[in-house]
Amino acid sequence: MTSRATARRRRAPLAILGALALTLSTLTAPALAEPDLPADGAGLSQAQLEARADGATGIPGENEVSRSRNMVKVGSLPKQAPFDTTSALNTDLAFQDNYAFLGNYNGFTIYDIRNPRKPKIVSQVLCPGSQNDVSVYGNLLFLSTDSSRNDNSCNSVSQPASVKESWEGIKVFDISDKKAPKYVAAVETDCGSHTHTLVPAKDRKSVYLYVSSYSPSASFPDCQPPHDKISIVKVPVHSPAQASVIKAPVLFPDGGNPGHSGTVETGYTSATTGCHDITVYPQLDLAAGACMGDGVLWDISDRENLVELNRVQDDAHFAFWHSATFNNSGTKVVFTDELGGGGAATCNEKIGPNRGANGIYDIEGKGKNRKLVFKSYYKIPRMQADTENCVAHNGSLIPVPGKDIMVQSWYQGGISVWDFTNSAKPREIGFYEYGVQPGNVVGGTWSTYYYNGYIYSSEIQRGFDVIDLRDPRTFPAKFFRTDELNVQTQGNFYRW
Repeated sequence: MTSRATARRRRAPLAILGALALTLSTLTAPALAEPDLPADGAGLSQAQLEARADGATGIPGENEVSRSRNMVKVGSLPKQAPFDTTSALNTDLAFQDNYAFLGNYNGFTIYDIRNPRKPKIVSQVLCPGSQNDVSVYGNLLFLSTDSSRNDNSCNSVSQPASVKESWEGIKVFDISDKKAPKYVAAVETDCGSHTHTLVPAKDRKSVYLYVSSYSPSASFPDCQPPHDKISIVKVPVHSPAQASVIKAPVLFPDGGNPGHSGTVETGYTSATTGCHDITVYPQLDLAAGACMGDGVLWDISDRENLVELNRVQDDAHFAFWHSATFNNSGTKVVFTDELGGGGAATCNEKIGPNRGANGIYDIEGKGKNRKLVFKSYYKIPRMQADTENCVAHNGSLIPVPGKDIMVQSWYQGGISVWDFTNSAKPREIGFYEYGVQPGNVVGGTWSTYYYNGYIYSSEIQRGFDVIDLRDPRTFPAKFFRTDELNVQTQGNFYRW
């Protein structure tokens, strides 16, 4: 396999894309799978494209699907043993060439997606540890373990974090043979690794992992308060067994947001004791951190030394700053709020439209004077049942020139495609959701990302779904190709 940057791209010229989009918006292409909608949605008004396909109203039943006409499921695979129990939650996704990598609380699965309509399992690696957030770089795969284990092996069992010998952190696999990944290294990090963010070194000889973790306790020898920091793991690309923690910088010397108590219904703010997730834009030397009670913008010109540019809080509406997404030009950041920790029903009238939502911030100013300026909230406009866990979760940009369009998971709220080109007036333009998850368990879609022409969804209980977005407004994205995608490591889609 040839060496690659994390987001090396094969770009189609914008003029060609524009011409294709114009042609396809005026001509009706043959239907791909369902007779109710042409391949590109041509001939339908925006209202028709966005309307529920079956014309029904209300919350879909347990065995029903509710979707807009421009969102069509074309492929899927259910969870398979040993990942087919309700406690084996599907989590995050990464992509490389014709493969998708899906984390699960029991390990990870590699899918062959050469034919997105017929995904196939290439291999499954049993390696229990909660989260198992995943990223890939060349022949390497990185896995986050955020549950205390008795050792760093894939045969480990749960052991209290109060035991000094317990382990949690980063695992490294060689995936040069997708059918038989090899476990090559483990790096213990303080408080484990809830998520990690891959940051290529500027010389490409190494990669850094910004490891986010939180919730320290005086009773945990390897997770002591205040833990206002991240761990930086450096991995030599050609000698991954030498991976190690090189720094653990304190990012909140003032302690960060002290938080305030409350309930999902009344509102609360988490105290900052670390970060939940960090997204980087290496080409712009920027990082955005979702850090419990704080949203942060950093300069990462020096990959080993993050310099804070601006920090924001929103105690009136944000409970838990969960993740961040830059727009393509790096002039905006979308922060998500994980109100209720992903296990509560927050997409209802009781909670309202401005909590458990996205916060859209413009980046204003230049250089060291850049600041995050709040513009609006976005939340799915469809009410969910009071038994459905639903809140803003993981998503990615859809590569449409000149537009800011995102696809995003909302647990049992399903998949939402929404446009925030106008930061002050975001709006949904497509959706896909299942009915209530049977069994009263945590369900829905954890991560939903756009990759090489299709939307891929990590459905917590049901499995792996592939959605075709058929809409003239997003059609140019179908021509964009990248050979590797880690969503928390963003790159520029096109040369402007």
